[in-house]
Amino acid sequence: LATGAALACPDRRVIALQADGSALFTVQALWTQARESLDVTNVILNNGSYAILELELARAGAPSGGPAARALFDLTRPAIDFTALAAGFGVPATRVRTAGELAAALNRANATPGPHLIEAMFR
Repeated sequence: LATGAALACPDRRVIALQADGSALFTVQALWTQARESLDVTNVILNNGSYAILELELARAGAPSGGPAARALFDLTRPAIDFTALAAGFGVPATRVRTAGELAAALNRANATPGPHLIEAMFR
């Protein structure tokens, strides 16, 4: 959605908030943002979990399963480095761990043309 919004409104910066699990479904959008020099600041909220899948299973009334099933929602074995992924797509990236670091990274990204990724660690 952020990529489409940036294409539709090239005179406005877009800020996209996305969790780590769902970001894995759409990470290729970073390449398009880099190729088209879109003004998008992507903030990945990284808690190391596919929480969206846990929520959908609960909504479907599926049992949570045992330890092996629950381990499938763990995104830390191995941990995903979204800053490295962004760099591979040609997008500058920063990892932050505090609210102050997030504010500073948002200010830098929003003051610089083109796409950026901020990986906000929540674990």
